[in-house]
Amino acid sequence: MSRRVNNFSAGPSTLPQQVLEEAQAEFVEYQGSGMSLIEMSHRGNHFDEVHRDAIEMTRQIFRVPDCFEVLFLQGGATFQFSMVPMNLLRAGKRAGYVNSGSWATGAMTDAKFYGDIYTAWEGKDCGYTRMPQDDELEIQSDTRYLHITSNETIGGVQFTHWPDVDVPLVCDMSSDYMSRAIPWEKFDLVYGGLQKNLGPSGMALVFVRKSVVEDCNTDIGRYMRYAVHAEKNSMFNTPPVFPIYILGKILKWMSEKGGLDVIEREAQEKSNLLYSVIDSSDGYYSCPVERRCRSTMNVVFRLPNDNLEAEFLKQSDAADLLNLKGHRSVGGCRASIYNAMPRTGVTALAEFMVAFRDNNPG
Repeated sequence: MSRRVNNFSAGPSTLPQQVLEEAQAEFVEYQGSGMSLIEMSHRGNHFDEVHRDAIEMTRQIFRVPDCFEVLFLQGGATFQFSMVPMNLLRAGKRAGYVNSGSWATGAMTDAKFYGDIYTAWEGKDCGYTRMPQDDELEIQSDTRYLHITSNETIGGVQFTHWPDVDVPLVCDMSSDYMSRAIPWEKFDLVYGGLQKNLGPSGMALVFVRKSVVEDCNTDIGRYMRYAVHAEKNSMFNTPPVFPIYILGKILKWMSEKGGLDVIEREAQEKSNLLYSVIDSSDGYYSCPVERRCRSTMNVVFRLPNDNLEAEFLKQSDAADLLNLKGHRSVGGCRASIYNAMPRTGVTALAEFMVAFRDNNPG
């Protein structure tokens, strides 16, 4: 390529160049078949191999125990806001939700239509600048699960330590999926969209405990039942072919890098690089998030005033450091540094931030 920018978009986001080039080479004709993979029957041998390999690689890279189903579902994470309570909540049971920001609020809003839910912790009072301590979680009786959002993309807050509670966890991991290991014994269900770390938009990757699948509600439409998808190995209907295809390639790329341990170490190193610039800037750059809850995926920061922020974004765009504008609901700046963002891109941003501060005093 003649030009490859540093794309700090929160999602859809940067994908590994190696994966994009492989997909480009195969797009028109897949493995000598005379057609593209996305033109083929999803019941044919070519896609069957792609599908099976993606599931096997998901289990391998993410160390998924045999007691969990791996499901590839359409609709992204937002559809799971409804699907989770539809399947898991029965009469006499309730679910607690940690309201840690915009995406947790969305999950709560939708869950209210399908069952008895309550707020186990409210982050609005602290401006969604941190995650709760364990002793702040208020778990009520008859709680079927506690829902958490592991990383709030907009607010840049993250559960850096998983809650230690006496009820199963359900977690939306959309924006830090496969950036660190999961203690599977704590969870009944984990879900997330692909479009941050694992592929293009349009698909949710769901892990659900097999014992949970066996006890899910059955008085809902077939597509909404986890049991139906588990029985059909995520092939109940026409699957999201292209996202599954790219997911498999990204998992292979992750494996070649050294797997989850290497990915986790790199994520910490990249975020530390940006936070060190922020913390050593004598207040020129500021991060509103409590240090113990700072996200490794979405680094949010402010400059001394709106005019400087506007100039920062203008100059960063010119330097091919793109999509650094914070979400419209909170403003400021945000660097999303997912797995495929190379360290060179983060280094370029860190150096730009230092130079901008030196050349544009507040």
